[in-house]
Amino acid sequence: MLLPTETSLRRNLIEEAVVKAKALVDSSYEESREESIERVKRHDVSPADILRLLKQPVGATRTAVRAADYMDNAVNIMRRSLQRREKRSINATGAHPQQDLQVIADLTGCSARHRAPSCKTTPNLNRFRTASGVCNNRKNTRWGSSNIPFTRWLPAEYQDEISLPKGWDPKRKINKQILPLVREVSNRILNTSNSDVVSDPLYTHLVTIFGQWTDHDLTFTPHSPVIRSFSNGIDCDKSCERTEPCFPIEIPTGDPRFGKNSEECIPFFRSAAACGSGNIGHIFGASTVRQQMNSLTAFIDVGQVYGSDDIKSRFLRDLTSDKGLLRVNTEYTDNGRELLPFSKMEVNMCATRARITNNSKAKEVPCFVAGDERANENIALTSLHTLMMREHNRLVRALAKLNSHWSGERLYQEARKIMGGYFQVLTFRDYLLHIVGPDFVSEQLSTYSGYDETVDPTVSNVFATAAYRFAHMMVQPFMFRLDEQYNVHPDFPAVLLHRAFFTPWRIIFQGGLDPILRGLVGRKAKLNTQDHLMHDELRERLFEFTSELALDLASLNLQRGRDHGLPGYNRWRKFCGLSQPQNQRQLARVLKNNILAKNLIKLYGRPDNIDVWLGGVVEPFVRGGRVGPLFACLIATQFKKIRLGDRLWWENPGVFTETQRESLRQTSLARIICDNTGITEVPEQPFQYQTRASFSKCGNIPAFNLSPWREHVNDIGSSLCEEKFLTASVA
Repeated sequence: MLLPTETSLRRNLIEEAVVKAKALVDSSYEESREESIERVKRHDVSPADILRLLKQPVGATRTAVRAADYMDNAVNIMRRSLQRREKRSINATGAHPQQDLQVIADLTGCSARHRAPSCKTTPNLNRFRTASGVCNNRKNTRWGSSNIPFTRWLPAEYQDEISLPKGWDPKRKINKQILPLVREVSNRILNTSNSDVVSDPLYTHLVTIFGQWTDHDLTFTPHSPVIRSFSNGIDCDKSCERTEPCFPIEIPTGDPRFGKNSEECIPFFRSAAACGSGNIGHIFGASTVRQQMNSLTAFIDVGQVYGSDDIKSRFLRDLTSDKGLLRVNTEYTDNGRELLPFSKMEVNMCATRARITNNSKAKEVPCFVAGDERANENIALTSLHTLMMREHNRLVRALAKLNSHWSGERLYQEARKIMGGYFQVLTFRDYLLHIVGPDFVSEQLSTYSGYDETVDPTVSNVFATAAYRFAHMMVQPFMFRLDEQYNVHPDFPAVLLHRAFFTPWRIIFQGGLDPILRGLVGRKAKLNTQDHLMHDELRERLFEFTSELALDLASLNLQRGRDHGLPGYNRWRKFCGLSQPQNQRQLARVLKNNILAKNLIKLYGRPDNIDVWLGGVVEPFVRGGRVGPLFACLIATQFKKIRLGDRLWWENPGVFTETQRESLRQTSLARIICDNTGITEVPEQPFQYQTRASFSKCGNIPAFNLSPWREHVNDIGSSLCEEKFLTASVA
């Protein structure tokens, strides 16, 4: 009888660990799902539940997160098994760590997350985008695609240099200083009452919501679906212990909201780690640091309308007929206009919200469903989702009249492509100028220089986790609703923001889209000032539906930056070629504010330790912008990479014809509003605040010219051949 070899023993150990890990993860996922459903059924859902459910991975993202959890737990099980065998490490068995990691990655499905997909069988690759963004770059096929790790422009800085966030051990010093509690920073630096809000003299509230809309096209960072820690079973909602994935926000003594009898902490779940990163490298002696995942594509492709994977994109389509339309609500309309379809998920965060108003006319309805999971987050965002679903369907119907021979698949893809062109134009021509200012636009975002296949457009961690969260400072504490004369709506007045979270019933039963959209273009954004940073609706009442502990968006942002291992303020200032203040006097010069600099130094000890999100939002604005020089640099850098690294960018020759590009240059957000609502007059530049006297009648705003998409008779033969291939490849 042959004795087992070291290799076979090692392989058996790995397989046994993977089996146990899969059983543990699957049971934890199922248990967490059942608990979430029960909480909703009991009307016991808390603000922490809302955030966790909002960040749940679904579809292809859930598969990727599950694979990462499989691998992480398999390695932990192996480590414990080896310790029981009195082996110091896998090396003691004569094994090769990287070989063992590869075997585990193969067995858990993590290998598939790193394997470059082939583009040879992808249909119409030169003409239309894939839903997931793969194959945009022919050589690096995953660049910019969904469900890959964020890129790092600077190395991560974790407490253990591998995975643990700064502040995981609250007594451990950083640069010889103890980091302040994030809630304490929120209280001392960002505190603003609703009554102290200052309105922006130049820009409308649409600028704020458009920033959120664009963010939801580019970034979504999922959590692991579990409620309890894998290692010790602790419920993250009920414990203040730091145990993966629980990273609770500690409440400082004497907190003005919580007082002496306060909760000990605000629940916080860490972002899911990407496959093969973090503790895995630490266990095996490798140097792989923890990376977080972006479940969306890096391209401005209107994924929040269409979805960012094949399964979601097909789910959103109306496949009951071959017309290329998106699904719509079958129970309700908005004065005859289409509404988003309802979600059929058991965990429905929206069904219990109508109870808070004692509105007898408002029935409990499910959440709406759209291309992004956050479509119901507030009624203004929901309105933009609905508006753009309507615009897609409007384009499809118009294209069908121009080209009656086109199949539903062709109509869908062409309309989707036009929509992508719309938002590339609107973002670069109209939006970014107001944010980063004319100097940064001139330096980095002006003339298109063409596609560069060496540029990686993948979204950076610092952009997603810090820089592009600047717009949180521009949110008004109210969702304004206006009548046809742009006065306060007599029946549906402005509603406090915390009463507009996850409330699709307000759209169905309280006047539809029109009052909300008028409120966006007819009222001003909040102005971010160093004295009035984040108001109570976001800092004290985030996702407040019941008496449960409400969340604090400022604390969440700060904790998330630490969770992701983002380097501090000065490291990013250096990255952007800016000065790095070393003391209070130098910081005061950068911020142009002695009192603010003094308060920051009192909290952080030295400028190096200031969380990058906080440092970015307190800087004075660049000329003509709404962010300071640090965030202007980071935002402009990201959008520059997004444009240069997108093979299907609207200006890239061959993507659209010259006459089609000329139409796209005339894209008008005002016209989209006119075409899809009952609104009859709007500002021609909806981002810029004007009095109603300056508004234009919709009849005077030029319609989008679709004639360049008419297919001429001579082209029909080749088009029909192409149609057969396109339809067959999608079926």
